[in-house]
Amino acid sequence: MSKVQYQAAQKQYAALGVDTEKAIKALQKISISMHCWQGDDVGGFENAGALTGGIQTTGNYPGKARTPEELMADIDKALSLIPGKHRINLHACYAIFEDGKKVERNKLEPKHFRKWVEFAKKRHLGIDFNPTFFSHPLADGLTLASEDPRVRKFWIEHGICCLKIAEYFGKELGTPCALNFWVPDGLKDEPSDRFGPRKRLKESYDKIFKYKYNKKLVVPTIESKLFGIGAESYTVGSHEFYMGYALKNNLLCLLDTGHFHLSENVADKISSLLLFSGKVAFHVSRPVRWDSDHVIRFNDDVRACAHEIVRNGPENFIIALDYFDASINRIAAWVLGMRNMQKALLEALLEPRETLKALQDARQYTEQLVLQEELKTYPMTAVWEEFCARAKLPANECWMKDVLEYERDVLSKRA
Repeated sequence: MSKVQYQAAQKQYAALGVDTEKAIKALQKISISMHCWQGDDVGGFENAGALTGGIQTTGNYPGKARTPEELMADIDKALSLIPGKHRINLHACYAIFEDGKKVERNKLEPKHFRKWVEFAKKRHLGIDFNPTFFSHPLADGLTLASEDPRVRKFWIEHGICCLKIAEYFGKELGTPCALNFWVPDGLKDEPSDRFGPRKRLKESYDKIFKYKYNKKLVVPTIESKLFGIGAESYTVGSHEFYMGYALKNNLLCLLDTGHFHLSENVADKISSLLLFSGKVAFHVSRPVRWDSDHVIRFNDDVRACAHEIVRNGPENFIIALDYFDASINRIAAWVLGMRNMQKALLEALLEPRETLKALQDARQYTEQLVLQEELKTYPMTAVWEEFCARAKLPANECWMKDVLEYERDVLSKRA
């Protein structure tokens, strides 16, 4: 689109009291944490074997990253096609053992992530982090909630290691590290004791968070799950468990948009949590029939969450993506998801919030409904194109040409 079209859109939004320049500047400041595990199907660098723990990737599209160097190159390529300055999100299984001597997860140290810090520093990126409680011999259905004290001890030690690594990221990069805890603990069939595993999970977390981490460097979040493969009937870490634990222990309850019933409106949960915690953390995914972690689309669910984020102040949210699709080009999956999240945020930033709120407060519901609907066909695309143009990036599907060239020149050469 031309500058003339942007200026026309600018005038149209201005008539509603919306400043498009202010919206563009606000979007430029919103960082989204891009998940490394899309690049290699959640494989990591441990060679631990098949992905287990209630999650799976499907598809065998060629060219997945096999080494740290390949994964970093792919991340670089993806970020080069995404406007704005963002963050990267790592799992503990992406430790890099430079001396070739691998250590167990309960012995991980900051030095095993030195290469990631070097990578992030050169690109002025922040790093977020996740302990890895899956794809491991001691992750056989139950980890922190295991009835075996030896298993619980191992995973408690892993959690504490990850708090120390997150401190390292925060200190080295000068930006707090969001450290998200998710465990796959659950049972395939109906349990006879629901209370016991949850009590053990609570006690395990109590021991992990007894470690006096630097709260200026680390922001711990805890994530619920509805169910997983092999844990269809009972999930220890339910939404109610984590909501209660987070509020009692001054932690953030993370909402994964794929971890609820498909009929639930995750956006509706945001304001309630925000009232009591002050901040809300997000993993944005897309479930199809179940928590299948599809690439997010510019759909009603994502747009509704984006509107709640903007209405309540983007500074009060930690936004990360979490999906892994091995059936399509993995770099395209990153770029498409990140740009869709940005589009949703931009649409929300272009909303005449005060006008709509005033209509609601005055119970002028007809006028509110009409304006809400008419806004859907306002020229947001012209503003998006201006946003991308200022980043010297294409606003439409033309970016896919670069991805296909990279596939031809790089990905296709991987065995």
